Order: sequence, then C-alpha cells, then structure tokens
Amino acid sequence: MFFSKKLQKFKNIKHCFFSRKNGVSKGIYESLNCGIGSKDQEENVKKNLDIVSKKFNIKKDSLALMHQTHSNKVEIIVKRNNLERIKCDAMLTKDNEIALPVLTADCLPILIYEKRKEIIGCIHAGWKGAVNGIIENTLKKLEEMNGSIKQLVVSLGPCISQKNYEVKNDFYSEFIKKSKNNDSFFFKNEKKTFNFDLRGFVIKKFKDLDVLEIDNVAIDSFASENEYFSHRRAKKLGQDDYGRCISVIKKNTSQN
Repeated sequence: MFFSKKLQKFKNIKHCFFSRKNGVSKGIYESLNCGIGSKDQEENVKKNLDIVSKKFNIKKDSLALMHQTHSNKVEIIVKRNNLERIKCDAMLTKDNEIALPVLTADCLPILIYEKRKEIIGCIHAGWKGAVNGIIENTLKKLEEMNGSIKQLVVSLGPCISQKNYEVKNDFYSEFIKKSKNNDSFFFKNEKKTFNFDLRGFVIKKFKDLDVLEIDNVAIDSFASENEYFSHRRAKKLGQDDYGRCISVIKKNTSQN
C-alpha cells in the first residue's frame, strides 16, 4: 500500500495506491488482482475487491468501477453503481458514499482532490488517454462542478518508468504531430527506438493547466515485480495475461 503525502494531510478523504500484495489470487495474478477484465477467476477478483472495500469500510457496490478503454471520456458519478462498470477513463464525485477506483498495470493512476468544493476524482492515464486529452477533459468537468483548478491537489501513483518504456517510431511520431515540444519526453536508445516518459508528460500537462499541488508516488511498476503488476513485464515473460492493481479515493464520512 502506498500513499500520497499531500492527500494524507486531509482528514476528510481516504485514499490508497494498493500494491499487488495481500489478496487471494494465484499464479501470474498473485495476489491482489482487482482486474475484472483479466482472465483470473472471477470469484478471486470479487474477493480481492471485498478486501479493498473493507479497507475503506464500505460495501463493494460503493466502488464505482470503470470499464477503461484508454479514452478521454470523463464521467461525474452521482449514485452507487452496483458493480456495473462505467465506460470512461476518469471520474469525479461529490458523493460521500462513493469510492472512485482506477485499475492499472503500467499506466498512471491519478487521484485528485479539490479542497474548496470537496470534489474527489480518479484518472486512468495511459499514453493514449494522456495525448488525447483525458487530463484536460477531467479539469473541464471539474470546473462544470464549480470546482477550482487552483484548489486542486493531484497525486500520481506508480507507473512504468521511462527507462523501461520502450516505444517505436510511430508512437514517437504520434506525439510529435501534437507538438514538437513533446520531443523532450523521449530519448533515443541504442536500438534506435525511443523511451517515453509517461509520468513527466502528465506532470507537464497538469502544470500547463495551472495545477499548483502535484506529488508523486514514484514507483516503477515494471521494475517492482513483487509490488506491482505490469503489462509490459508480463509480455516480456511470455505470459498471456496480467493482473491489475487498484488505486482508490473516497470522502471520509467518519473523520469526526
């Protein structure tokens, strides 16, 4: 379990970037695999979600699970969803009863808190969502809820590091088409391919949007085999699937 130093200061919210430990799944999914979309036994995934729910003292149907598709779609959540997954890659809520989770296995999990209106949010930021506007769209939705970007605290969780994120020329070109300045998030390696800095790219996005408070749980999901699931590591090892770690934020109704 990993925590944001900035988010921990607020007694009216609870959050956690869960590791892969302390669950019930076996084999390549060992052990806290929360990926409903994985090939793991459904019963084990549900038990793992129960474990997460208990850590937050909530019922499992309070977890507003996303059906993540690497889109730039953001949803405002106003009621509990009974474990029906919501098709989006970012969520916001003011509701005290709802916990917002994001699943990752190399992509960047982001938890956010707007202090004035007490809005919480989570973002699934892979390269595709990040380059196509998931960060910008989340902040637009926040403002639609009368939230203020100046009041926002953002925490970026564990994700793949630039050292381990090798990409090909077409990937690089996709970013350069958007802006030549994106070249700064790549370095050319010995294989004449590139390595991409996902975390750095997302941090720059938030800074450009005038977010003042950003912190990092700077763990490399690819390198941290005992702590974190990794899509790229699984692929390299010839595994046909991989687990997903969960990160969760919720307003705390019992801080008094």
